[in-house]
Amino acid sequence: MATPSLVLLDDSALSSLDRRLVVLERFFALLSGLAVFGLMVLAVVSVSGRNFMNMPLPGYVDWIEQAMPLIAFMGISFVMREGGHIRMDILVGRLRGRWLYLAEMITTSLILVLMLLMVWGTWAHFERSFDVAAPLWSRDSSMDISLPIWPAKFLAPLAFSVLCLRLNLQVWAYGRGVITGHTVAVPMIADAATQAEMEADQLGGQN
Repeated sequence: MATPSLVLLDDSALSSLDRRLVVLERFFALLSGLAVFGLMVLAVVSVSGRNFMNMPLPGYVDWIEQAMPLIAFMGISFVMREGGHIRMDILVGRLRGRWLYLAEMITTSLILVLMLLMVWGTWAHFERSFDVAAPLWSRDSSMDISLPIWPAKFLAPLAFSVLCLRLNLQVWAYGRGVITGHTVAVPMIADAATQAEMEADQLGGQN
């Protein structure tokens, strides 16, 4: 499926920072995809063990709990960069030029404030779980095979911090757009014809 947006690039410092940040975002998205694949393999092992040897994989649910933050959070910044999150653009899609950049800057700033609060809250949640003096540095563990939970809890503020970097970059980019009338390093909304052309190009490349 084609990306629903276009990210413009140039030789500016803003675009350079975008290209550097997207390397980290793609790595995190790769980790998320590997976690999905890993859970699929664990499911096959667990079901096969239960059916053929009456021995399901010990701690299968515990491993799922550990992998959930990888799947849910690690790709969130990359998707934000590509403009792939679900959004209501009935009104914003009708705006053009500086008015569009202004609307996007306001909404992105609000998201940034929310995500900063999320970083603060999830980090506090991680700190309640992490203790260097405790066994495996953990004050709590999973119920079945006692996996330490703090690594999974740490992934949330880590992923949200990267997202905050992306949102800061986008607020800067949209602010530049309000001043100059054009910008880069942000997802520009593609109309239906452009999206159809992108999907056709992608399908053509697969043949």
